[in-house]
Order: sequence, then structure tokens, then C-alpha cells
Amino acid sequence: MAKKARASQRREESLSREHIIEASIELLDSSGEGGLTFRALSERLATGPGAIYWHIADKSDLLTAACDAIVARTMEALVAGAKPKATIRALALGMFDAIDEHPWVGSALTQAPGELPIVRILERLGQQVRALGVPAKEERATVSALLDYILGVGGRNAANGQLARTRSLDRSDFLEALATAWSQLDPEEYPFTRSMAGQLRDHDDRKDFLAGIDLILRGIEASRRV
Repeated sequence: MAKKARASQRREESLSREHIIEASIELLDSSGEGGLTFRALSERLATGPGAIYWHIADKSDLLTAACDAIVARTMEALVAGAKPKATIRALALGMFDAIDEHPWVGSALTQAPGELPIVRILERLGQQVRALGVPAKEERATVSALLDYILGVGGRNAANGQLARTRSLDRSDFLEALATAWSQLDPEEYPFTRSMAGQLRDHDDRKDFLAGIDLILRGIEASRRV
């Protein structure tokens, strides 16, 4: 009995937390958050649930850990020593691409608002905002605006992509249909939306996202000159 227990412990210790997290990321990418179960993970790792529970408390812990791995890689990819504005732009675009590649990350971040993944992003943004000379009393609001924009727009873009894939929609066909519908709106009641129809056909989501970041950065600069 003691020999079996020791063998079981060795198997549990040989299966690292990092290995479990990587397998979880693969499972989340292929099956979404709903497909992440300890049973499915056990089958992927060819082990028993007990070996996983040795390292991971529950599904929430697993999802947060997987999310943190993606966020950590994104932060590590940033160029050290770059100027604050360049770092903010690179961070924002890096998170936009990460959430687009791993759509579950957006949901995972909202489910763990005070956990390490958010803290990593918050800290990096905060350091850059402080380096830009934003007054201390305005730092929190400034960082919150950037964080909310990055996660909100990045999450919505990923959700749109998921919806399109689920419904087998071609992006260009969808945008063409939407642009056509907008162009037929009442010009007196919807003048602005109607005027955007032509731009909708060939817009670039990443460029639009980055344009929003630049607007926030220009607002930060303008507030410092007042």
C-alpha cells in the first residue's frame, strides 16, 4: 500500500504545473472555456485527475493560470527600455493579438479582476503612465481608461471573430452586407452611420484599435499642457 502511494506521488510530482497549463491552453484554444474540464485534461495528459489536483485547485485556478501564461508572454515580448508611448502601444496591440488568437483570454481576465494576469497588465501600464508625467491624482483614472479600452475592444473583436466562425461567415461578405444595409438608411435620421458605410467595407480592426489607443495618448498629452 505504501509503495503504491509513493508511486502515485512520484507521478503527480513528475507532471509539472507548467505542463498542465500548456495542455490547458491547447484545450481552451481548440474547445473553448466550456471544453476545459478535468476529465478532458486528464485524457489529454494521459493521467488521472488526482495528478492534476496535486498542482491545480479547481477549474477557476486552472483558467486563471492559463490566462496568466498568455499575458506573461505578451509582457515579456515588449521591448525593454522603449519609450512610454511606444510601450503602451506595443502592450495594447500585443494584448489585442493575444485575445484574438486565444478568445477565452478576454473572458478569463474579466472573471479574475484582481488576480495576477490583470496585475501584470496594470503594473506595466501604470509604470508607463507615470513615466509620461501624469499627475498622481490622475494616474488611476488614466490607467483604467487604457485598461478598459484594451480589454473591451480586444474582447469584442475576439467575440465577433468567434461568432463569425461559429456561423461560417466570411468577414468580407458580412461587412459588405452590413455596409449595404447602412447605405440604405434614412439620410436624415442616420446621417453619420450612413456616411460610414463605405469605410466599413475595408476597414482594418487592428488599425482601428490602435487609432483608439493613440486618441487616448493624445488626450494624456493634451491634459498635461493645460
